[in-house]
This record gives sequence, C-alpha cells and structure tokens, in this order.
Amino acid sequence: MNKMNGKKPRIIFHVDMNSFYASVEMAQNPTLKGKPLAICGNPEERRGIIVTCSYEARKYGVKTTMPLWEAKRLCPQLIVRRPNFDLYRKTSLQMFDLLREYTPFVEPVSIDEGYMDVTEQRIHPLQLAKTIQSRLVNDLDLPSSIGIAPNKFLAKTASNMKKPMGITLLRKREIPMKLWPLPIDEMHGIGTKTAEKLRSIGVNTIKDLADANEVQLKSLLGINGIRLKERANGIDPRVVDPDSIYDYKSVGNSTTLSKDTTSEEQLLATLRMLADKVSVRLKNKAVFATNLSVMIRYNDWTTHTRSKKLVNPTQDEGEIFEEAKKLFQTHWTKRPVRLLGITGNDLVDQRHAYKQLDLFSFEEDAKDEPLFQTLEQLKKKYGEAVVQKGITDHRNAGYTNTSFNKDFLIDLEKGKE
Repeated sequence: MNKMNGKKPRIIFHVDMNSFYASVEMAQNPTLKGKPLAICGNPEERRGIIVTCSYEARKYGVKTTMPLWEAKRLCPQLIVRRPNFDLYRKTSLQMFDLLREYTPFVEPVSIDEGYMDVTEQRIHPLQLAKTIQSRLVNDLDLPSSIGIAPNKFLAKTASNMKKPMGITLLRKREIPMKLWPLPIDEMHGIGTKTAEKLRSIGVNTIKDLADANEVQLKSLLGINGIRLKERANGIDPRVVDPDSIYDYKSVGNSTTLSKDTTSEEQLLATLRMLADKVSVRLKNKAVFATNLSVMIRYNDWTTHTRSKKLVNPTQDEGEIFEEAKKLFQTHWTKRPVRLLGITGNDLVDQRHAYKQLDLFSFEEDAKDEPLFQTLEQLKKKYGEAVVQKGITDHRNAGYTNTSFNKDFLIDLEKGKE
C-alpha cells in the first residue's frame, strides 16, 4: 500500500539488550562471564527479589521477580550481586549514543531497549543490524537482539523471537505463519489479566484476536481491544518519537516492608514517606496528578490496587498522603502487608493544571488574582517560559534513583547543552 501511494515503506528496528544488568556486570568484571549470575534487590533481607539474571542462571529455572531463596534452591552456585543503577544508567546512555550514530530517530523505551527508524539508511537492514549488534559487543561488551519490521509492534515482536544475540526480520506477509498460531498471552502488549479476559470470549490464539468481533472486543477491553486487534493484524501507525522520554503517564513509588506487618501506625508512616517521594518527582517533572492509586500487597503475595479521581490536580505531599490514607484505610483488610505503593496518574502539565474553586478556597485564591493577571500579561508578551512559579525545566529534571523508568534519560540533554 505504501508503494502504491508513493511512500517509502518504513524500516523499524527494536534493539533489546540481553539480560542488561547482568551483562553490564560481566562487562565490568569479565570473571563473571559464563557463570550463573543474578542481580538482586537486597540479598541480605527477605525483600531480595531477582531483578535480572544471566542466561546461564536461566538454564536452572531462575527468573526475573523470583524470590532469592527460590533462585538459590534451583541454582545453589548462583552468584548474586546488588544492583548498581548508576553504572547501568551510564552504560544505557552510552548505548543510546551509539544508536544515534546511525539515525537521529531513536526512541528509548526503557533503560535497556529502544526503537530506531532507519528507513532513510541506504545500507541493507540486515547488514545494518549486524553492524550495530557487533559494535555494541565490541565497544560496550554487551549482547543484544534486534527485531526488524515495518512498524514498532512487529519489530518488538521480532526482537523477542531469538535471544540472546538474535537478528530477526518479520514481514507483514509472514504474520499468518509466524504470529497467528501463537497463544494469545505470548503477544506483546497482552498481560495475564487481559489474556484471561480474551479467553473468556474464545480468543485463545493471536489468530483468534485478529478475527475477533470489534464490538465484542470494545465491550470487553474498551478502545484498547480495537488496538490489540489491529496489532494482531500487523497494523501499528505509531512513529518512532525521540522526544517521548519527556512524556509522563504516571509517577509512582513503592516499597517492600522489612517484615510483614499489621501495624497501622507503621503502614501509615510508610505511606507518608511514599507520598513525599511521589510529590518530589511530580514537582521535578512539573506535572500534577489528577488521579491517585494505592497498591497493597499482602503476605500471601495477593495484590490489590485501588484508585480515585481527585477533585483538584495536586503535587502536594500532604494532599497526596491524605488521599492515599483514605484509600488505604477503606480497602485494607487488616491482613499482614508486605508492600505498599502510591502512584499519581492521568498527569497534566503544571502550566495547564487548574483548580476548581469552591466556597472555602475562593477567598484565598482571589487574593492572588492580581498576581495571576500580571503573570498572564507577561507570558502573552514574552512567552510561556518568562515566569515560572517553582517549575524546574523538565528537560533537566526528574532524575530519580529508581531503576524501572526513563528519568535517567533526561541526562542526555543535560550533558549536551
């Protein structure tokens, strides 16, 4: 179709680093190569969970998110290392810098994977993929798998087909043979709960999804049901967006308690600490949350998440804590708690956040109205950035010490300005 319209078919790479944290550790310490290695959140305490592991460890059945005690039972000779997030971030930035040498259209997805649009490259895609893969090994001592396809969904699917050190080309015409026979839960973008819902209407394979009734899918999964059907048919119009690292859908923090507890005092103190962290991150990113969710994981690992829409957008730690406290106290079953989390959702830019005035706040807000009018006049004359009340430039902020977000990527801009 693209050829008929005179458009050049897109060529998208999905570059996925293999067992990234473990591979970085091996690059730092070559004596670890070829050995079963696991990166664990906290080896000394019960909260020790496998963050990632080498392929040698996976042969014994060790998996990500597995408790450390179980991993050691499966593999007694397992070597365990604490995560070194500073090193991983530094290596990730080097990896993305390398990818940008081949095209400016690089979209980081997480610390260890990203998309590339190489449509305008004159070299054959397979040869280019081999070159990039070899350079990642030679320059950074890191293995990777690369998927090549006409869109992001198929490229991501392709990169998962052969690991480690795989290069896979997936064309649309190959979907019926390579994709449709697979179980529905093997499709990228479909988790356990979504797969269960789809099976309830007879969708057991990706082919079933590709042929499913759209009305039924929308009733079951909303607009996402339609998107998933499109993906199953190889349709994905999303472009590779280098600026997506500045988009924030949610901001959250969670923590595993040192021991299971039913102490409400301790649990509320933990919520207050989490509220403070979420508030700091919201302010750093110059965004407000309009929805708040609380996650409670009990000692039997059952997890419940409850959320509510906020009356007014917020980034204030006190307001976040009070709303989280209400949610927690309403839904806590008094059973021992293992983990708590708070997440601010449906974020809005700080410049566009609004406050719904009521009888109690109107008088106080009215005092600031002359100031607001002056600020608006300045902005109209000199631009939005002339005056900012407590806003940190989002291109230079948002850096946190967490591992599973893209905050660290903002440093790319810091170092180049």
